Amino acid sequence: MARHNGAMVDWGRTRLKVCCIASAQEAQIAVRFGADAIGLVADMPSGPGPIPDDLIAEIALGVPPSVATFLLTQETEVSRIVTHARRAGTSTVQLVDWVTPADHRLIRAELLGIKLVQVLHVTDEGVLDQARAAAETVDALLVDSGRPNGAVRELGGTGRTHDWNLSRQVVDSSPVPVFLAGGLTPDNVAEAVTRVRPFGIDVCSGVRSDDELNAGKLRAFVSAMNAAPRL
Repeated sequence: MARHNGAMVDWGRTRLKVCCIASAQEAQIAVRFGADAIGLVADMPSGPGPIPDDLIAEIALGVPPSVATFLLTQETEVSRIVTHARRAGTSTVQLVDWVTPADHRLIRAELLGIKLVQVLHVTDEGVLDQARAAAETVDALLVDSGRPNGAVRELGGTGRTHDWNLSRQVVDSSPVPVFLAGGLTPDNVAEAVTRVRPFGIDVCSGVRSDDELNAGKLRAFVSAMNAAPRL
């Protein structure tokens, strides 16, 4: 449920984004289990899943057009984001660190046709102000559990949940779709869907074993996610 033009909107079924895809084979597994999008992680200060940009481009090229491809970039300068996106060739750019709405507009002017997703790390109620600002200039928001100001910067892939009450407030007030990430597993995804009611769920570590996508875990995750009531 979200707010659009003053009215509450239900986005329908919960979409699935499988992140930290590290090979064409993993992409195929994600697609086979119904992923609406895959996440391709570029260089990061910490966390699992980074792969070289040339491999990101190769994987993105082999994914069916119906499946969105997300480049996860830590870049915050407009020129570097634009260069990175063009090199990766994905359909969507996921900004894992804060980028200002003014810069969102500049990026859009350079990357025509590419979707922008701004990540918001839920550390306190300040996320609500960030969400209101960013929702004016991006295609979607993604609430996650990073610590961008930590001694070791965390911009995703933490394996931790956060305050879902704050995430629900973001969802309820956002005019654009909101993805929920952070510590989601087959055991808690149903509760997450019911409590937060996001447009989409983003999963990484919760469906991986020994640094590889685990088909059994993904199957269980999808089953639990799809069975969850959206109250």
